[in-house]
Amino acid sequence: MLFNSFSFFVFFPVVTSLYFLLPHKYRWALLLGASCLFYMAFIPYYILILFLTIGIDYFAGIKIEQSTGSRKKWYLIISIVSTCLVLIIFKYYNFFGANIQAIADFFHWNYSVKLLSIILPIGLSFHTFQSLSYVIEVYRGNQKAEYNFSIYSLYVMFYPQLVAGPIERPQNLLHQFYEKHLLDFNRISEGLKMMLFGFFKKMVIADNLAMYVNEVYGKVNLYDGHTLLLATFFFSIQIYCDFSGYSDIAIGSAKVMGFKLMDNFKNPYMSLSIGEFWKRWHISLSTWFRDYVYIPLGGNRVSTFRLYFNLVFTFALSGFWHGANWTFIIWGLIHGLSLAGSNLIEKFVKINFSTYIKRISVLVVVFVSWIFFRANNLNEAFYIVKKSFISIFAFNLNINNILLPLYNYTSRTGIYLVFLICLTLVLSAIEVVDYKYGLLKRINKSRPWIRYAIYVIAVLSIMNLGVTQEIKFIYFQF
Repeated sequence: MLFNSFSFFVFFPVVTSLYFLLPHKYRWALLLGASCLFYMAFIPYYILILFLTIGIDYFAGIKIEQSTGSRKKWYLIISIVSTCLVLIIFKYYNFFGANIQAIADFFHWNYSVKLLSIILPIGLSFHTFQSLSYVIEVYRGNQKAEYNFSIYSLYVMFYPQLVAGPIERPQNLLHQFYEKHLLDFNRISEGLKMMLFGFFKKMVIADNLAMYVNEVYGKVNLYDGHTLLLATFFFSIQIYCDFSGYSDIAIGSAKVMGFKLMDNFKNPYMSLSIGEFWKRWHISLSTWFRDYVYIPLGGNRVSTFRLYFNLVFTFALSGFWHGANWTFIIWGLIHGLSLAGSNLIEKFVKINFSTYIKRISVLVVVFVSWIFFRANNLNEAFYIVKKSFISIFAFNLNINNILLPLYNYTSRTGIYLVFLICLTLVLSAIEVVDYKYGLLKRINKSRPWIRYAIYVIAVLSIMNLGVTQEIKFIYFQF
């Protein structure tokens, strides 16, 4: 079920109302049933795959807690391998198969790889990582094994963050299912405000920009460098509003019921370094890789060469997590190499760069990396990079080519392009206010008529300017 669908606008108030009407001891059953219904709205029988991974890690957690020595470690290995095997089959089998086939063809080997015609289950990477964090934390002794299968299932399947995070840790979420949440109107109000701004980001900003981006990136050979550059800029705003909008809705809907999910975004485009960017972007994933990949590899407690290897390897793996395509691996490598390079510069170059130069440098690296993230393949990605770079030094701006995606896709005029540019300016203003003062805190301190005017404008914008077509969130494909 999509957050930006009519079904959810019925589902959410009904489930939330029933949650507070039911006695505490029955609420877990309501949430588990609602989460199953939410997930089955996509491809119903794929819930069996979800319960398979849940069952594996549920029993593994118990066995890990009850065991000692090598047996304990083996149960952890069995759990990780079994859970990841499901992910590998659905997400990476065809990638490996296609690359093996390409190698075989290059060397003229008589070898054929049969690819699978299967659809990737929604959110498989997210709930796989959430499930893995549970068994790892039990193994480390940081979390008691959960013996109630229903509660553990709810930990993995909790509908607000089931398909696109935040990727929760058991220490934060599991105990909350045992706590009694009272009706708190201030908390409900705060949660609804988060959801409102999440819907605004998704439906008004992200989905409108998507029309231009999808047209340009779908037919890159039709457009010149300036158009490709503008589409990349629009995509950088689109993906941020799309994903942070989802996180706002997820965190807000959970908050309405009394659950606290971890923050997932903190104004990443205001970062002064790539390292800071990853402390602000997709925080639940970056901290997951930090705690379960980077630190176990030795983190920064190793030699200089090994430190940079750990950084680059972790980011490359993060890129591969995002998608079974070389474009995502390159995207991860760009961030890993940039982080390693910035560390070297700070170590040997004793120059105090201004905050403006730092922010612009981060934005350039991030925007270039988004080209590989969005492009369909490496050939198109390098083509876009080349054309965009050339266009920076070219002053022959072709307005007709910039407007062409609007004519091809929406049959709209240049006024719509002005509207899209205004959306990016609105987002920029929101980010600056949120970065300096905290947006919701600032609004809450405003006069009542200003607060309600902002809420009314946001609602009217969603109703009149938002894309009502049910467009999936970008991170659903991961």
